[in-house]
Amino acid sequence: MIKSLRIENFALIDSVNIQFDGGFTVITGETGSGKSILLNALNLILGERANFSVIGELKDKSVVEAEIDISGFNMKNFFEANQLDYFDLTIVRREIYKQGRSRAFINDIPVQLNILKELTGGLIHIHSQYNTLELKDKDFQLRLLDVLAGTLKKRTQFQNVFAGYQLKKKELTEKSLLLAESSSKIDYDSFQLTELQALDLDNIDYQAMKQELSKFENADELLASFGALLNLLEMDGGVLQQLGQVNTTLEKNASIDPVLNDLQKRIASVLIELKDISSEAEEQSGSISIDPRQLVELSSKLDSFNKATFKHRVQNQEELLHLMEDLNGSSDDLAQLEGDIARLTYEIQLEEAKLIELGEVLHNARKKSIPEIETRITKSLNELKLVNTILEFRLSKELKLTKFGISNLEIYFSPNVGLPPVPIHHAASGGELSRVMLALQSLMSQKIQLQTILFDEIDTGVSGDVAQKIGQTLKSMGAGMQVIAITHLPQVAAKGEQHLSVSKAIIDGRTQSSVIELDMAARIEETARLMSGDEINEAALANAKALMS
Repeated sequence: MIKSLRIENFALIDSVNIQFDGGFTVITGETGSGKSILLNALNLILGERANFSVIGELKDKSVVEAEIDISGFNMKNFFEANQLDYFDLTIVRREIYKQGRSRAFINDIPVQLNILKELTGGLIHIHSQYNTLELKDKDFQLRLLDVLAGTLKKRTQFQNVFAGYQLKKKELTEKSLLLAESSSKIDYDSFQLTELQALDLDNIDYQAMKQELSKFENADELLASFGALLNLLEMDGGVLQQLGQVNTTLEKNASIDPVLNDLQKRIASVLIELKDISSEAEEQSGSISIDPRQLVELSSKLDSFNKATFKHRVQNQEELLHLMEDLNGSSDDLAQLEGDIARLTYEIQLEEAKLIELGEVLHNARKKSIPEIETRITKSLNELKLVNTILEFRLSKELKLTKFGISNLEIYFSPNVGLPPVPIHHAASGGELSRVMLALQSLMSQKIQLQTILFDEIDTGVSGDVAQKIGQTLKSMGAGMQVIAITHLPQVAAKGEQHLSVSKAIIDGRTQSSVIELDMAARIEETARLMSGDEINEAALANAKALMS
């Protein structure tokens, strides 16, 4: 329930702090006094879109803050899920700025507007004479039936399974689309894999092949180089012959001088190295033979390799090998995808069968309860002076599963004898529908724990005994929940356990609205004013006392 509502710099209100009691509270005031300001302020708390034109002139922002008692409503999971501090007395605040900005807070923690709306929307409900659209809404109609039928648990059980069923269907759709895309891609991947496999990357060293091709392509230059080297070393009078002669001379005299001995050994070592160089040069020279067919084969293989690296935007053979592994794995991924689709299809079939079974149970429970519900509604409508009004719940089975089960509900309405019932969304009388809605809300409040409901002039267009019955109904509802009613009728105002009065006055050259709580004497006077207008006489005061007693 709302414990308090603080409003600052909002339209005609400079600052007000309203303390609310539990039970039934009435709000009265002259037309244009500012009652609608309270509604607009509460709508901000409910997360509705801000109208920045309501910001007053005292500051550059308006503030609306409500202290709400949420103890006993099992809200801790909501607070944990949204990383909010939980308190039984929770404070929600909305700030709107002239610059067009809006901020929302729950227990002083900034939150997105949808989080505020999710919290307060489940705690506070505003209903007006012109707000009967939800009575024509399929979601509301079936929830209404489930509340009155006591089938909310069966409905929740069905919807929990249905939510999992929907997720699996969504996953199946996504995987089926992915399979279709993968299947069209697998042929191309297979073609690319065949191309890469033809390169025999595991067995051919393309870097070595590149060097070999370069060797064949430059054979003449290599032969000339090796030939020049052999000519230098092996020709008559060449380096080897000359060094051999020097080495022989040094050997004869090496024993005479240690230095000469050392030089001889170094010369001998050089001779060995030069002979080895000569031998390798001769061998390499002999291995260079230009085979045109081999040259074409090497060129072709390297050309294919180079095209593959360019095509796949890789730098070397190792990266091509990694690509081959990925392409090999794509067929494995496809097999996994096909397995997932088969599993999901089977699970969906099982859950669909379970949902049909649960839907049948829910549908039958709903159908069984309808006669009793219609009887109770008729009684409530009679008490609100809607005698001969017919409200029928026509339930049929859907051909497909929905989040509501397998039931399709149409509420039919007839306000007068002789008029056949028609779907309620074709009913046009706002006054009649308002009383129907009040009767339904009253019955619902007996079945489930509700929080706070505010009725905005739901009694417009009625008087006399009907007004008396509306007031009594609202008071009865207030026994189990917080009910707030904005009213112009003394019969309704007299039933309130708390009475707030909204008024406006010119203060310091500015029109300002204020809200005060009336004591008993002021309540009698205000109720009398609602009866007789500004000139309150003794008869009106006596009648007001009688109504309140």
